[in-house]
Amino acid sequence: MSKYTQQEIEDFLELLNKKYYSLHKRYEDLFWKVYMQDSSFNKKMSLALRDRDAFGANEQYLKQVRAMSIGAPKKLKMRLGYWENYFSKNQVPKHLLACREKIASLEGEIDKKIKAIKEGYKDTKTGKFVKMPYLQMRQQMVTNDDESLRKALFISSEERARVVLEEYVKLVSLRNEFANGLGYEDFYAYKAETEEGMRKEEIFGIFDDIYESTRYAFRDIREMAKSKKGLRKPWNFGFMLAGDFIKEEDRYLQFENILSLWGRSFTALGIDYAGGELKLDLLDRKNKYNNGFCHWPKLVTYKDGQRVPASANFTCNAVIGQVGSGSEALNTLFHEGGHAAHLLNSKMQDTCINHEYPPQSTAWAETQSMFLDTISSSIEWRVRYAKNIEGESYPFELFKKRVEQNHKIIPLSMMGISSVMYFERAVYEEKNLTVEKVLKIAKRISKKFGDKTVASIGVLNVPHIYSFESACSYHGYGLAEIALTQWRAYFYKKYGYIVDNKNIGREMKKVWAGASSRTFAEFVKIATGNKLSADSYMKSVTSSKEKILSTARKRIRALDDVKKQNKINLKANISLWHGNKKIADNRNGFKEMVNIYNEWVNKMH
Repeated sequence: MSKYTQQEIEDFLELLNKKYYSLHKRYEDLFWKVYMQDSSFNKKMSLALRDRDAFGANEQYLKQVRAMSIGAPKKLKMRLGYWENYFSKNQVPKHLLACREKIASLEGEIDKKIKAIKEGYKDTKTGKFVKMPYLQMRQQMVTNDDESLRKALFISSEERARVVLEEYVKLVSLRNEFANGLGYEDFYAYKAETEEGMRKEEIFGIFDDIYESTRYAFRDIREMAKSKKGLRKPWNFGFMLAGDFIKEEDRYLQFENILSLWGRSFTALGIDYAGGELKLDLLDRKNKYNNGFCHWPKLVTYKDGQRVPASANFTCNAVIGQVGSGSEALNTLFHEGGHAAHLLNSKMQDTCINHEYPPQSTAWAETQSMFLDTISSSIEWRVRYAKNIEGESYPFELFKKRVEQNHKIIPLSMMGISSVMYFERAVYEEKNLTVEKVLKIAKRISKKFGDKTVASIGVLNVPHIYSFESACSYHGYGLAEIALTQWRAYFYKKYGYIVDNKNIGREMKKVWAGASSRTFAEFVKIATGNKLSADSYMKSVTSSKEKILSTARKRIRALDDVKKQNKINLKANISLWHGNKKIADNRNGFKEMVNIYNEWVNKMH
């Protein structure tokens, strides 16, 4: 029998929820300001992070939770268990708090230095420097017809990767010091176990097997290169295999249509935001973080037994007028919009499992977002939704042409994710790390997972490696790819179709209700009925051309009798922003919001 009354336990849980909610929101509000472009808030953000982390590291709270768990009623014991798991994963001995602060401070310095980079390239003909945002440079490397320009962009990108090398070496050392102090062999082992509940060796064992089973495709690429001269040059590969298709697809994915396509499609899937708030910032600009993300300033919480909806902020870096800007925005709205839907649909009472940090699994979080962006990239969705200015639907022949040309590279779809994973593992396992060793590792990994004629250090441009939250977590994308393929196979077998199927949203919302109350592996089993397995993934990436095309035709036909959805009801208060400027919101309806936003975009550009 508990020595605490039920009321005492409930009061303590309410105290924890209020404190964490407040600390989390303060940090997230500052995070948004810094990442949207204002580095002047870096110091305040670091201090807010320190306070939030100090809460999670509070040893007295952990002891109190454990004491109250003894003999507590079943429901309260479960809730106390969530807090015990949270505090256990976030315990930081006092002597390591200074190390954690140094890490946060150095990350702030790195962020400032990256934002100060003079972005652009050196023109090979005139020798003059041409200003161009980094994300636009990346897109131009895939779509521009001029090989000399693409090479110049590649060279500039490689130079950019060197800018914070010395700081990165110090950062790796500090992070390892932090992880060692917690009893882990290195920072990668710490992140794997705290986020996924998996050993580092267990994770890499899965991807070692995938690499060995798919690396044969590199031989096929070398064979293709005999007729496609220059194919394996890093500035040619994307352009020669995808550039023309991106240009052709661009006609069917115009930026001004993307918000409506997202709203219609999610509504038809039965996915909504449970009365929450959405704040979107979609366009690229100087000093804005150059990667899409979703964070939750207001967490789902309960007041007097009633659920209080949450909020989510998400962003992308579309460049208006740039080929592929519509595709970039579409991917973000489905991917980051999937993240937002996940935690905004939580029905858990405790804030410690309603956020994106441990015990939240990166892999499970990414399974939601990546599952939803596979819907918008599927041929059946594109034929049904994507139309050009004349109203013509996305042509199956374009899909067929792409499959026939690029079929041989499909088995290599995990190589990009793997390159970041294996780079970070090698860096954190390296003794006496130096700038020279970092460069050597980056090039070695580039050759192994890219097999291009020139070894690249481009992995150092991946923003995830510089942030404490996302460093050594890239395996989450790979595990998510495996899990979402398994989930898709489950849905296709059960229902025959996914696009515009309200059963998909219904089943997803059922598991979303549990937020991060379980591990990645447990959620996969609940969602699909089976343990995590790479079988569906391997079957997908090694299918024959004939099988891919016949499956695509079958999935398109399966939608013939499915009614099209024109209504939009996302059950959310949505606002569209550009930095500190609010452009539009949906108080007068979704359509009105989109019209105002598109009008502003057209005037601005």
